[in-house]
Amino acid sequence: MLSARKVATVWLFLAFKLVLTAQIPLLSHAPVSFYPGVENDPGQWDLDQAPAVNATGHLVFETANSLLQHWANTRYRIGHTIVPGTIPVGTLLYHGAITGPHLPTSLDWVAVEPDHSIIFCHGPIETGCWHLTLAVTQPMKVLYFDGNSAAKLPEGTMDTQDLVAWSEMKPEWVNNEEQRIMDLCKWGEKYGVNGFVRHSEVMICDFTSHMEVVSFLNLESTHIGVGPGTDLPDDPTTVHHAYEVMHSASWRENYPGETRIELDFSRLISFYDTALVPSLVPRRVGLERWDHRVGGISSEDIERVQDRLAQALVQPPVTTSGIDWKTVLRVVVDRYASRLEMMQYLSNMTLDDRSVFDQAQQVQRRLRTVLLPYTVFAARPSNTNTDNATNSWAEPVFRECATSHTASILAHGTTLTPSEHLLLQAVRETTHEICRVVTRMWASGLIVGVDPFYPPEQRPEADRIHTLMGEWKEDVTRLISWLDWSVWVKCRPACGIEEMCYLPTWPLGFFPAPSHEDDASPFQDSASLWPDPKKGEWKRPQPKCIRRLEPYGF
Repeated sequence: MLSARKVATVWLFLAFKLVLTAQIPLLSHAPVSFYPGVENDPGQWDLDQAPAVNATGHLVFETANSLLQHWANTRYRIGHTIVPGTIPVGTLLYHGAITGPHLPTSLDWVAVEPDHSIIFCHGPIETGCWHLTLAVTQPMKVLYFDGNSAAKLPEGTMDTQDLVAWSEMKPEWVNNEEQRIMDLCKWGEKYGVNGFVRHSEVMICDFTSHMEVVSFLNLESTHIGVGPGTDLPDDPTTVHHAYEVMHSASWRENYPGETRIELDFSRLISFYDTALVPSLVPRRVGLERWDHRVGGISSEDIERVQDRLAQALVQPPVTTSGIDWKTVLRVVVDRYASRLEMMQYLSNMTLDDRSVFDQAQQVQRRLRTVLLPYTVFAARPSNTNTDNATNSWAEPVFRECATSHTASILAHGTTLTPSEHLLLQAVRETTHEICRVVTRMWASGLIVGVDPFYPPEQRPEADRIHTLMGEWKEDVTRLISWLDWSVWVKCRPACGIEEMCYLPTWPLGFFPAPSHEDDASPFQDSASLWPDPKKGEWKRPQPKCIRRLEPYGF
C-alpha cells in the first residue's frame, strides 16, 4: 500500500510539473517593450511632454465612443462623423401620418420610438390620426450622421449632410428637408443606401423596400406637433406628452446608446481626421469644441471625403480586422472615468495640515491601483537626483500603461482599414496622455513620501504635501478637461424620482430658423420657462434637473 501511495505521489508531482511547464509560454508572455519596433521610441515617454495643441486623437476617440448616444450628441450638436451602418431584420420603425390614412410610398421619415413619431400623427380631434408601425424584413443599409443632426439650425448641425447631398454647405436651405432627403437618397442610390440616420430618426428612401407593415392604426390625436416646435403646448395633457417624448429619448442617452442601429466602425469617416481633412486644422485653433464647424472645409478636402465615403460604402459590410472598436473605446472609458473623477474630487478638498497627509495617501492609493497592472518591478526611484527630478525612472510604467490596449494590434500586423488606423491612433493618443499624467502624479507622490506602499522614515512637511496636492489638482483637472468625456457630464446632485436630468435641446423653447414664417421671439409668452438662445445655456449646454411631474418647468 505504501509503495502505491509513493507511486501516486510521484505521478501527481510529475503531472503538476507538466501542467506548470505547459503554462510557461502564457506566464512569460513578452511585455510590450519586447515587441520589436512597437512603441519603443524613447522620446515619446517623456512624462513632461504634453500633447500638441492641435492634436485631435482625443476628439476622434470621444466622438466615436459617443456614436448613437443622445446625451453626448445633444451636448455637442454639430456633428463631425459619418458612419455606414445597418438596421437589422425585425427592427420596428414608426411613422406618424400627417396627411391621413395614406401609406408612404417613397421618401419620408420614421422614428425608432413611437413616442417620437406620434408627434407627427396629425388629424382632427373628431376623427383622430393615423400611425404606422413597420418591421424591417431585410438588413437595411444606412448612413449615420452624428451630432444633433435632426436639428434644423443655421449654426452647422446640417453641415455634414449638406456635403454629402450637395458637395457644399447650404445654410439658406436649413429648412429645405424635402430637397435634402431627395438629394441624399439620389446620391445613396448608387451605393445601395436605403436610409439616413439622424439622432433618433431615419430618413427612408423607399417605403416599399426592406420593410413590411405591422399595423396602421387610427389613434387619438395629440397637439404635440401643432404650432411652432419651439413653443410649449398649452393644455396639461399635451404638456405631459411633450415631456414624455424627452423622457423616451433619455433611454438612449448614454452607452450603449441606440442599439437598434448597428454601425460599422471600420468604415467611419471623421472630420477630425487631420490627414483626410487638413483644411479644418487652422480653423479650430483657439476655439473650444462647442465652436468647431465643418464649415470652411476646402474643396479638395470635400472631394477626398467623398472618395473615402464611396470606398467605404462599396466595401463588404464586415469589419476587416474583426476588432470590436466600440468595445475597445468603451473599455478605456470604463477603466479610467470613475477613478479620475474620484481623484479630482479628493484633490479639490480644502484640508488643514493635520488631514492633508491622509488625503494625499488616499489619492496615491488610487493612482497606484490604476497603474498596478503596469508597475514593473524594476521601476524604482533612482539614487540620482536628476532622475528623480524628471521622474525618468517611472517611464517603463508609463510605457506599459499607455500601450496596453493597442500593442498587440500593432505587433501582429493586423490588417486595418484607413478608418481603423484612425481609431487605433485615437486610442493610442488618448491612453498615452492618461497614462502620462497618472504616472507622473504617482511618481511625484512616491518621491514626496506619501505612498503607503513605501512609507517614509519621516512624514513629509505639510507645506510640501499641500504643494503636491495643488499640482495633482491641476494635473487631473487639465486631463479631464482635455478628455472631455460626456460620461462626466451629469446633474450634481443626482435628480430625484420626480425629476430627470436635462440638457437644453432643440426644438423646445428655442429660436426658429431664419426662414420661419414668424420672426417673433418664441420667448414672449414663456420667458420664465425657456433659456435665452443667445446666452450660455444654449451655446454651452449644461445639465440640470427638470420635473417629470406637474408643475413642469425648465
